[in-house]
Amino acid sequence: MKDALGEVQSVLVLGGTSDIALATARKVVARRGARVVLAARKPEACDAAAAELRAAGASEVDAVAFDGTDFASHESFVNTIFDRFGDFDLVLVSFGVLGDQDRAEQDPAAALEIVQTNFTGTVSVTVPLAARLRAQGHGTLVLLSSVAGERVRRSNFVYGASKAGIDGYYQGLAASLAASGVHVLIVRPGFVHTKMTKEMKAAPLSVSADAVADAIVRGIARGRDIVWVPPAMRYVMAGLRHLPTAVFRRLPV
Repeated sequence: MKDALGEVQSVLVLGGTSDIALATARKVVARRGARVVLAARKPEACDAAAAELRAAGASEVDAVAFDGTDFASHESFVNTIFDRFGDFDLVLVSFGVLGDQDRAEQDPAAALEIVQTNFTGTVSVTVPLAARLRAQGHGTLVLLSSVAGERVRRSNFVYGASKAGIDGYYQGLAASLAASGVHVLIVRPGFVHTKMTKEMKAAPLSVSADAVADAIVRGIARGRDIVWVPPAMRYVMAGLRHLPTAVFRRLPV
């Protein structure tokens, strides 16, 4: 449970190698020496991040195995983690794949990998997560969504569709948990400079992982339901969302 000053004391990161989630965890432990659990497909890949978090002030850092597409394991995984480590004040759901749009348009397996990771896997693990958070009666559940899901564009429509789906699911979940003491925060970044995007040409209004982390920490502190990063993306996407289809389809997006 948060301390007397409202600071997070325990963090679970699903997607323990995510640049954005790790930047967020570093900011949290710098404010208060929180315990952090990093969950990743290969826990050993979290070694460097764990060392950074300890150096930043984490009271304890553990790495555990988690596979976002091993749906059958998710309920057991969540229950084991909560039974072992106790309550969590903050859960960051940050695993996902960008995929290759050209390949996904031609290869059903490639398209399914994107959808099953970003949507199906996230829903699968969120169901038991929400149950445990509801039972403890407190905590913040953060989803790393994307502006790509606000209005799906042809340049990345498979990825965008997966993000639109999970964003919608979390909006409904937030309403379901509203009276439970559990806060749901949906984060919608634009282009972020991370490992996943390093080979891509940066889009306008691009930001760093640290900038997204700052927005997440502020959003948690202020009880926000949705944060856009940078804030201007909210207005950009509102404009795109309301464009007539004939105009939207002519845009190079």
